[in-house]
Amino acid sequence: MRALLALFLCILPLSASAETIENSVRRVLEKQQAAWNAHDLQSFLSGYWNSPALTFFSGATVTTGWQATLERYQKTYQGEGHEMGKLEFSELNIQPLGAEAAFVRGAWHLTMSDGKTPHGLFTLVFRKFPEGWKIVHDHTSAAE
Repeated sequence: MRALLALFLCILPLSASAETIENSVRRVLEKQQAAWNAHDLQSFLSGYWNSPALTFFSGATVTTGWQATLERYQKTYQGEGHEMGKLEFSELNIQPLGAEAAFVRGAWHLTMSDGKTPHGLFTLVFRKFPEGWKIVHDHTSAAE
């Protein structure tokens, strides 16, 4: 019985830590969704690591660096004839990879003013920095 109690007490901090990581990462994604829906790309991009080493894969295109990622989003969603629409994340699966990293899978869905509904899947790698959890790699795909 004591061995079971000792095992439980050893596992409990890991579970609590995993739950804390999951909640922290989920909050970043919730803030991103709210920023997107407020048409605030700067705040949306605050969920990404502000580094030249940030990577963003979409289709056959690789974008490297925070600034280039911002410019890609601006061109795609705020350029002439484009709109941001309303963003919703769903099917989130957040897996801690240790105390300072997490892997996230999920779906994204946009609702545009013309009734179109672009959507797709994403995988994200998060790292914990002194300023909080940030996306260091994003691989997003769109349904055809």
